[in-house]
Amino acid sequence: MTTMTDDSHEISILLVDDQELVRKGLRRILRRRDGFLIVGECADGGEVLDAVSRCRPDVVVMDLRMKFVDGIEAIQRLQSLTNPPQVLVLTTFDDDELLAGALRSGAAGFILKDSSAESLIRAVRSVVQEGACLDPAVTARVLDAYRNAAMAIPPDRRVRATLTSREYDVLTEIGRGRSNSEIAEHLGISTVTVKSHIRRIFDKLDLRDRAAAIVFAFNHGISTPEKE
Repeated sequence: MTTMTDDSHEISILLVDDQELVRKGLRRILRRRDGFLIVGECADGGEVLDAVSRCRPDVVVMDLRMKFVDGIEAIQRLQSLTNPPQVLVLTTFDDDELLAGALRSGAAGFILKDSSAESLIRAVRSVVQEGACLDPAVTARVLDAYRNAAMAIPPDRRVRATLTSREYDVLTEIGRGRSNSEIAEHLGISTVTVKSHIRRIFDKLDLRDRAAAIVFAFNHGISTPEKE
């Protein structure tokens, strides 16, 4: 693990991948001039907890498939921290089962390894600013794997009783993988109002972040991610 200097005005990132070439490529994309700072690197999930404690990154960009300690276990270990950083998972199209486990463990989102540099930059910023980065097309497949069942789940009436009708609508849209701006446009409300609803939803349902809200909405029959 390599440790570097920190700067509170930038998005600090810890890179976790067992391939040096992948980490090198990520360093070339997530540049300081674009508002990012690589504060550390790990070649295995077993190094992550110590690296996070030392470097205190805003985001951990992490591969799931590693030789000794995989990404899912590393994410689970991070949950023991008082304020764990957001985790953005690096993935491929055939990782649905692993991604389901990563979401269940606390990952804030995922980015395909063959995505463009612009997509990676947006994803990192999204997990910091909105708490999640979940591509709706991929999310649908991942949550199918998470449920591991073809039957639809009837909506949970207790959730309807807990939330206002507008909060329920917002949770439905979150479950479909929509961003705050997309929810605002779809429901005809402002993004500020969307954020207020989301805060109340998280408080009422004891949800830690947007990724947890998506899994909750899907598993309680509130929404099904839209497929292309």
